[in-house]
Amino acid sequence: MGREESRIVRIGDRVIGGGNPILIQSMCNTKTEDVKATVEQILELEKAGCDIIRVAVPTKEAAEGLGRIKRQIHIPLVADIHFDYRLAIAAIENGADKIRINPGNIGSADRVRAVVDKARERGIPIRVGVNSGSLEKDLIAKYGGVTAEGIVESALDKVRIIEDMGYDNLVISIKSSDVLMCIKAHELIAGKTRYPLHVGITEAGTLTAGNIKSAIGLGLILSQGIGDTIRVSLTGAPVEEVKSAKLILKTLGLRKGGVTVVSCPTCGRTRIDLIGLAGQVETMVTEFDDLDVKVAVMGCVVNGPGEAKEADLGIAGGVGEGLLIRKGEVVRKLPEGELLAALREELLKLRG
Repeated sequence: MGREESRIVRIGDRVIGGGNPILIQSMCNTKTEDVKATVEQILELEKAGCDIIRVAVPTKEAAEGLGRIKRQIHIPLVADIHFDYRLAIAAIENGADKIRINPGNIGSADRVRAVVDKARERGIPIRVGVNSGSLEKDLIAKYGGVTAEGIVESALDKVRIIEDMGYDNLVISIKSSDVLMCIKAHELIAGKTRYPLHVGITEAGTLTAGNIKSAIGLGLILSQGIGDTIRVSLTGAPVEEVKSAKLILKTLGLRKGGVTVVSCPTCGRTRIDLIGLAGQVETMVTEFDDLDVKVAVMGCVVNGPGEAKEADLGIAGGVGEGLLIRKGEVVRKLPEGELLAALREELLKLRG
């Protein structure tokens, strides 16, 4: 099943599934009880391009804070619930646009039904989440360990529990920190359900390792037409998750807009601080998400002008100076310290 065939699910004022654009999610690392800090982080994530935000709800105070948080943000708010069904109910009553539960750790069927009934009453979706680390012992025994097949069976079992209660406003999430296992699990489940899938490599690691694992895993899953929302799970600031997710989607041609920066890897010919300049450019262009342009940052005049011809704007470094290039034509030569400002000026001209 491709994403065009998945069911459409509404989360707040956003929709996923049915071929709609893949949305980017992240999760706050603030204490949800601290409404001020949580709102500040969500607003930062919104600015970075986050489409849906999830928060942990481990206490009654956290659940009660959802309403105040929601009134101050502009994207759908998802409540992450574990173990206590009463917190799921409280989160829904306080305005959560979606809840994430694992029916296996919520408790008895009556407790799961109470959560489902409240979700039905408010018309909000339930994300059924299963991680490889939470796989049931009987499935581990059945498949001889933690496997993609076991993860899929576990998730579909949880889905059936809720379907048997007469509710099908669902999103499925199956995750593993094992990239190849995660890919296989998504390939398997895509042929067994039409529910939209939230995709991610869980516990991917720090910025370097996590980005590489996520780029490979999400890239291979999404390129097969599987997945309706994504999260890049990183041990770091949540805003980095959003930046990485946007780049993955843009690289796959699944999201347009914003400035794409290409830069050379540097070599012995480089005579300007290309590493520092490229980093400054990458940060500077985040304010130009309304443009859909390519910027090249090159370290020397050997390859610079040629590579920059393929970009809308470019810089080719010299000895303490550089060329500013527009559509393959050299505009002017500038001291190294003026290149960033000149590039920003050109972007402002493109904005009009």
